[in-house]
Amino acid sequence: MNILEVEGLNKHFGGLAATSAVDFHVEAGEIVGLIGPNGAGKTTVFNLVSGAILPDSGVVRFKGTSIAGLKPHQIARMGIARTFQSVKIFSKMSVSENVLLGHLFGRAKGSVISDPARGETEEILDFVGLAGLKEARAMDLILANQKRLEVARALATHPDLLLLDELMAGLTPTEVAKAMELVKSIRERGVTIVMIEHVMKAIMSICDRIIVLHHGEKIAEGTPQEVVQNRTVIEVYLGE
Repeated sequence: MNILEVEGLNKHFGGLAATSAVDFHVEAGEIVGLIGPNGAGKTTVFNLVSGAILPDSGVVRFKGTSIAGLKPHQIARMGIARTFQSVKIFSKMSVSENVLLGHLFGRAKGSVISDPARGETEEILDFVGLAGLKEARAMDLILANQKRLEVARALATHPDLLLLDELMAGLTPTEVAKAMELVKSIRERGVTIVMIEHVMKAIMSICDRIIVLHHGEKIAEGTPQEVVQNRTVIEVYLGE
C-alpha cells in the first residue's frame, strides 16, 4: 500500500522552479532516500509534504487522502512528522520537556501532562539513547544528541511517516553508524521513512529505494544499485 503519493508537484519561487512536475510514491514500511545536489529541491519537497509551504500545483496524498493545502499541525496530527536540516529544538527546555511537547502536540485535544505521557517520554528517550540526559538542557547536548532529540520529539507525535532531513550531516563516522542503526530501528517500530541525506554510505546501506532530484526535477528512481549505476546520476551528483 502506498502511504504517500506525490503527483505533478510544482513550486516556484519567483522565476526559479524549486520543484517541477515531481512524481513519486512511498510504500508503507519502506525507507526511501531523497538525494541530489544542493539546491535540487529536496527540502522543498519536505516543506510541501509537511505543509510548511503551499504547492503551486500538484497532488499530495497521505493514506489516500489529499493533504495539499492543509496546515502543518493538521498534517502532523494525521501522522506525518519531520526533522529539519538545521536542528530545531527548544534549546532552553530540558530533553524530556522537548519530547513531552511532541507528545502533547500530536494530540488535537492534548493539554495535560499525564503519567502515561511521562512514561511514553521515558520509553522514547531510552529508545533513541538519551535516557541518561533527560534532565539536561537541549542546548547543552552535542550535535549528534540534538539530532536524536529532534527524532525523539517527532516520534512522540506517533507518526506513521517520518521525514528525516540530513540526520547524519556533521556527524562523525561512529555517530553516522549509530544513526543508521536508529533509522533501521524506527522502521522496525512500523514507521515509514523518507530521508534526505548526503552521506552516501548511509543511503546505499539502509534505503530500499532512492529518488534523485536535480534542478527541481526527478531524474532517476530505483534501488540503490540501480541509482549508483545510472549515468545521469553519476554525471550530475555522484561523479566517476
